[in-house]
Amino acid sequence: MVFTTEKQKKFANEYLIDLNATRAYKKAYPKIKNDDVAAQAGSRLLRNVKVSEYIEKRMKDRQKRTEITQDKVVAELAKIGFAKVTDFLSVYDGHVFIKSTDEIEEEKIGAIAGIKKGANGIEVKLNDKVKALELLGKHLGMFDKVEEYKDALEKLDLILEGIDNAAK
Repeated sequence: MVFTTEKQKKFANEYLIDLNATRAYKKAYPKIKNDDVAAQAGSRLLRNVKVSEYIEKRMKDRQKRTEITQDKVVAELAKIGFAKVTDFLSVYDGHVFIKSTDEIEEEKIGAIAGIKKGANGIEVKLNDKVKALELLGKHLGMFDKVEEYKDALEKLDLILEGIDNAAK
């Protein structure tokens, strides 16, 4: 891949670290201090054909190398999002019994953030279920429609308010 400038390549490589175009632009062009300027310029660079092709190729190479796919990420989020507390403990006759890790299904273990002995006994902490479900919902495009409807309702409110004001 031939870049027009070395700074474009530096921007692309920096962008691949955390996918933050503002930060990447400021690293590639250190004289730029303003975040708004860097954000706009970074966004423009991401639309540059050579830069975007380079980034896409490097991301595909990384995916092959690490064997991390969207399917694997979604599956891990689903483990967290759909885990139930009864997957890890049971209540019998007023007592709570934590299941042995041998008793927990392998695909459920990814939902566990940690296990420790605390002042009140063994504590099992699960990963954030709501966040996992939110990320899954975003991946599936479930919330895009909600935002569109909210925007439409706000516009409708403004129109109706304008009609009310005009009628007075």
